[in-house]
Amino acid sequence: MMTDTTPNRNIPAEFLPKIVTVFREGYSRADLRTDALAGLTVAIVALPLSMAIAVASGVGPERGLYTAIVGGFLVSALGGSRYQIGGPAGAFIVLVAACVMATGIEGLITATFLSGFLLIAAGALRLGTYIRYIPYPVTVAFTAGIGVIILVSQLKDLFGLHLPGAEPSEIVEKLGALWAARGSVTWAAVAVAALTMALILGFRRWRPHWPGMLIAVVAASVLAAGLALPVETIGTRFGQLPNLPPVPALPVLDMATLRAALPFAVSFALLGAIESLLSAVVADGMSGARHRSNAELVGQGVANIGSALFGGFCVTGTIARTATNVRAGSRGPVSGMLHALFLLGAMAVAAPLASYIPLAALAGLLVVVSWGMIERAELWGLIRGSRGDALIVAATFLLVVFRDLTEGIVTGFAIAGLVFIRRMSDAVGVEPRETEPEAARPDRVVYHLHGPFFFGAAAQVGAVLDRIGDRPSLFVIDFTDVPLIDSSGAHSFALLARRIARKGGRLALAGARPEVRRVLLAQGLHPPAVHYLATPDDPVAPEG
Repeated sequence: MMTDTTPNRNIPAEFLPKIVTVFREGYSRADLRTDALAGLTVAIVALPLSMAIAVASGVGPERGLYTAIVGGFLVSALGGSRYQIGGPAGAFIVLVAACVMATGIEGLITATFLSGFLLIAAGALRLGTYIRYIPYPVTVAFTAGIGVIILVSQLKDLFGLHLPGAEPSEIVEKLGALWAARGSVTWAAVAVAALTMALILGFRRWRPHWPGMLIAVVAASVLAAGLALPVETIGTRFGQLPNLPPVPALPVLDMATLRAALPFAVSFALLGAIESLLSAVVADGMSGARHRSNAELVGQGVANIGSALFGGFCVTGTIARTATNVRAGSRGPVSGMLHALFLLGAMAVAAPLASYIPLAALAGLLVVVSWGMIERAELWGLIRGSRGDALIVAATFLLVVFRDLTEGIVTGFAIAGLVFIRRMSDAVGVEPRETEPEAARPDRVVYHLHGPFFFGAAAQVGAVLDRIGDRPSLFVIDFTDVPLIDSSGAHSFALLARRIARKGGRLALAGARPEVRRVLLAQGLHPPAVHYLATPDDPVAPEG
């Protein structure tokens, strides 16, 4: 797969949309036909899923379509991934629902609008390079936590329960309220949901290339309407869907709305950046292409602004739809743009029919999706692999499910950093070198230091240095196997040099690489207080 790194005259290569690369490589009618088929395939998957995610998020299903149409088109047209498909994502359901409860629909649109500018700023500051480094245990546990939250959020519609008041947002309270309403189960809704899930799983196993989700939702809708089942539908809860997106308009930008929306905008931007870059990495692994992370963030930012202008909510790259796009043979971003146009056509033609879709069918669809998000084999492998990974997984998962998504990510990342520091510190050691040259020089003691000597290792190795600092007149540290050192590590040697000097001894540092020596010198380790040797056995000039 060819990639383009040649910069445009005005745009650096890392910000160049992938569609420019595709057209530079040459784009034929055959490519257009292939992309049209791939775009149609993705649209068939995205149509019911976009409405289901919107309903689960507490907004009308039409807003899910606005998001997929406008946001999906702009993500493909301006993003840095060749195969990325943008739209509403299941990972945002909890955040969007919380934003709607706290600020209303207008606040949600404002938060989406603001998040677009935050994503553009993140791309312009080249933060996409660093977001990709989120540890694997954090992403697996985070995704599993989201899957659990989505699954629990669908229980009400899945069983057709009737609550006396609003459904609680906290998962423990939600489960309590649902259990208290267990006597109101609508068995027709249970049957519709079970049929939907059975058809999706059946098609996935025996006819994986068929649009199982769409077929299942259509079949459930026909059954419910034909038998006049007493189930709630899109029409009974939301009314008839419009045939076209609204005229673009600025969201509410007064100070009170901005203050209320800004925290959600930050969460949307952070989660959107992680989700979109993770999706782009998955697409790279499937196709052999290479995305431009900062261009992708800028494209996602513009897409969120565009979605908000048309009444949609937050947009991100979606892993399932992106993978479908790759498997369908997409040649580039044109398939994603066409997928958005196909959705627009479906909305214009079939919007009245969406009123017959049972909410239980959409709940069944999301239960299948959420269960697939919980990567059970990967979770179990991480838990069994090491105590550090098990701690990261447990903390991230529990915080995401019972506290807050952003808190879970940040805490998981922090714990992963501490675990990494501990592991790297364990790899550092100070060992005496017992060789013949040393035996012949009783006034000289040589210790071999190996591994990266940074602040974590400095604390661990400092006790060893303290003990050996009371030894003879010439103390040599062999830095040959030290690839790097930070200021904390260098400062520990400055303290050691002063302590040895007070006792009449001398410190010599041997085999230090140029980059290591620069850090040591910056901490005041200058000759003649400290001697720098090429090898541990080199002679040291006499004092005076």
